Formats: sequence, structure tokens, C-alpha cells
Amino acid sequence: QVQLVESGGGLVQAGDSLRLSCVASGRAFSGHGMGWFRQAPGKEREFVATISNTGDNTIYARSVKGRFTISRDNAKNTVWMQMNSLKPEDTAVYYCAAGAQSWAITTRPDYTYWGQGTQVTVSS
Repeated sequence: QVQLVESGGGLVQAGDSLRLSCVASGRAFSGHGMGWFRQAPGKEREFVATISNTGDNTIYARSVKGRFTISRDNAKNTVWMQMNSLKPEDTAVYYCAAGAQSWAITTRPDYTYWGQGTQVTVSS
């Protein structure tokens, strides 16, 4: 079992930056590929970014590539997502997720554990 707690969301203006954090507890964090997903009102939860268990492989959604950066520190049981040049369309609840696999993966069903989410609101 892995418990995930996100933080770092908030209300910002377009062009601003935010850094989301996800702290894990429970089973060995270093064995899990990790991901960030987001869900806007009235829309399905969508993939944002993923990182392999060692941190050497990352994948990003096309909509955030070049603006968002996912990283992790296994010694701190933490994964982050640095979000720069935020846009109003980035407004959503952001969820951290841990996969049963160790590699980076973009598909939602492959993630076993989920956090409660943190709200990001970007005003224009």
C-alpha cells in the first residue's frame, strides 16, 4: 500500500509558476513509476507527466511539454512537478499517482495508488 499526499496548488495568474509536491508513505517508493494527472471540471482525468522509478526517463503530455518538469527524490519519498508559464487551460485538480510498474507510463489504468488532489487555478 502507498499513500500519496499532494500539496502546492493555488490561485495564480497566467504566466506564473507553481511547484506541486507529492509525498509518499508506505511501500518502497523507489520501486514505483510515478505520474501526475489532472482533471478539469466536466472533463475526464488526463495524463500530464510521468517519471520512472530511477528518474532517468520522463514523458510529458504535448500540452505541457517545455513548460512542466517532473522530478523525484527517492531519499525523500517525494515527486515534484514544476509548472512554468501557466495558462488558464491548466486549471484543474492535479493528482499524483503511483504505478505498479517501475517505468514511466502514460495510461491511467496502470496506476494503482492515487492522492486526493490539489487545486490549481490560473486566471487570465
